[in-house]
Amino acid sequence: MKVCIAEKPSVARDIAKVIGATQAKDGYMEGNGYQVTWTFGHLCTLKEPHDYTEKWKYWRLEDLPMIPSSFGVKVMEDSGVQKQFHVISRLVQGAEEVINCGDAGQEGELIQRWVLLKAKCTAPIKRLWISSLTEEAIREGFQKLRDGNQYNNLYAAGSARAIGDWLLGMNATRLFTKKFGQGKATLSIGRVQTPTLAMLVQRQKEMDAFKSDDYWELKTTYKETEFSATIDRLTSQDKAEKGLAYLKEHPFEITSFEQKEGKEGNPRLFDLTGLQVESNRKNGYSADETLKLIQRLYEGKLVTYPRVDTTYLSEDLHPKIHGILSGMKYYSQLTAPLLAKPIPKSKTVFDDKKVTDHHAIIPTGIVPSGITPQEQHIYDLIAKRFIAAFYPECKVSNTTVLGKVGTLEFKATGKQIIEPGWREVYAGDVTAKKEGEEEKVMPHFTEGESGPHEPKIHQGKTSPPKAFTEATLLRAMETAGKQVEDEEMRELLKDNGIGRPSTRANIIETLFRRRYIEKKKKNLYATQTGMDLIDTIQNELLKSPELTGDWERKLRLIEKGEYAAETFKKELIQMVVDLTNEVIFNTQRVISIAPEKPVEQEVEKVRKPREVKPKEEINIEAMTCPKCKQHLLKKGNSAYGCSNFAVCGFKLPFEMLGKKLTEKQVFELLSKGKTAKIKGFMIPGNPVPVDKKLVMDGTFNLGIED
Repeated sequence: MKVCIAEKPSVARDIAKVIGATQAKDGYMEGNGYQVTWTFGHLCTLKEPHDYTEKWKYWRLEDLPMIPSSFGVKVMEDSGVQKQFHVISRLVQGAEEVINCGDAGQEGELIQRWVLLKAKCTAPIKRLWISSLTEEAIREGFQKLRDGNQYNNLYAAGSARAIGDWLLGMNATRLFTKKFGQGKATLSIGRVQTPTLAMLVQRQKEMDAFKSDDYWELKTTYKETEFSATIDRLTSQDKAEKGLAYLKEHPFEITSFEQKEGKEGNPRLFDLTGLQVESNRKNGYSADETLKLIQRLYEGKLVTYPRVDTTYLSEDLHPKIHGILSGMKYYSQLTAPLLAKPIPKSKTVFDDKKVTDHHAIIPTGIVPSGITPQEQHIYDLIAKRFIAAFYPECKVSNTTVLGKVGTLEFKATGKQIIEPGWREVYAGDVTAKKEGEEEKVMPHFTEGESGPHEPKIHQGKTSPPKAFTEATLLRAMETAGKQVEDEEMRELLKDNGIGRPSTRANIIETLFRRRYIEKKKKNLYATQTGMDLIDTIQNELLKSPELTGDWERKLRLIEKGEYAAETFKKELIQMVVDLTNEVIFNTQRVISIAPEKPVEQEVEKVRKPREVKPKEEINIEAMTCPKCKQHLLKKGNSAYGCSNFAVCGFKLPFEMLGKKLTEKQVFELLSKGKTAKIKGFMIPGNPVPVDKKLVMDGTFNLGIED
């Protein structure tokens, strides 16, 4: 008998129907040589501290760090879970073959492997790997079952992730609660949760510290077109009034008129984060709400697998696109132009190199029926994005006009849509437009023409940094805190994002649940509790989005078989040991893990400070480019540069403003975005040396600040 294990009863029923296992039993279905059973999410979990030793039941600083000699798994203590596990265990013991039909992702693999581990499975394991739950997809999947060992690296990454979260979460939470909690609520620390909260707290502090300043700008209207002076904003009304008087004395003259035709590329297909961002922006749904809605659509066979982080389709899907579009009956007016001719096979949509386990989220072609209005909103986003991907590009005319009044230069820009292309899909949808995106048709100007104009002063106030919304926070998590608008650059940074697409919603919900953040309308704010927690944590590693993103990159490399899971675990163990020393004893690193010692072995625990380790040598070339995450190289005797410099363009000079940078300062700049204060910068035009911090902004440019 072949035993199939699905992740949910509903999925098990879909599979059983296709393969002919129609006889209902207690906890499974049977027929046609198959037994189909199910988990319901996590039946097993990593053992808790008290499962290893009685003393870890109590929260005591002297027992930290807690490093099990080997990590164990246990069945969750729930009567329903225990009953279903025994059903699975009994079936597995008598199986000639086990087919892992779990969710086709890292978490799904982990759930199934832990169950099979506890059930002491010895039968050969096959893997069902599908991207949708339609009958066709299930049937094709069973015709192409894969060897379960193909997914050993995926399991290794999932296991390393869970163990890493256990090591840091269990130890750091107890460490900070006992050291700083003063008998109050638990101070919860997490590998992904804490740097996410740190981003919110940093933004909160920037908003709280912001002081609005008045500014004045000079503008003028010529031929019903408003032009803005190209000088910096004026800081006093007196200067503005003098400028206005000057403008009134001179005519306006056109110095340049340029019109360029351009194209607006089609919006990319959705990955999960992109869908959550758009759903929050358009409908106000939280990341968690969107994930639940898309999951229901997936289980209803209406869309493909949702927990994905790619915006591309595999090339073998191209022949199926016409059929999917044909099935989208409610969108026939939009699909008709596409069905009248061959579907283009664009590299911006189809690219095997950009697809790993799953492709972007798309409709299956099955007509929705009986879904809720909220589910319809999500389906509509996916359907229109899918259709728009195959429309022609939008052709636009970009106009730039330069002029002057006396010696003062002015500028105006406009954009006109010539051929709407993919924008036709969103015609009449005002929420599809971005802020400031409306058309601005410009009259024709001739270089050298001049005439009277109507100058004026515009007074405004500087704006504080914007609060995060769930949409902008998800993007910040995806790019490890870097402000990135360009979609291609975001793709490059995804490997270093904080968390995974499937876990980010839960992280945000956890911050709400622990009352570290709150929502006011669409905006997210750190609470005083959240701010106090981040201020308590002096260890920058715990709070750093970039370094947490580096852990995520290593987990992805484990999936690919390019990084050892044991090495990752060892690094996390060392970090926990270092952190314990730092917090309890306020000392430098005093314990190291011997390289030859397996990670499963017990790590010696700290009771008092020991001999201080020699300071580790900094190796800049072992770091990654902050812009595109490729390796850094020494470029002669003048700079460090990205190994992919021809594309990326990032470089960091050895010397800035008369100061040669030390390796420590370069390390700080690359890892934290700023250095400690450096003495003796020479500013052009200022004969007196100044002491400033060297900083790198969101566009990777260097500057100085106090």
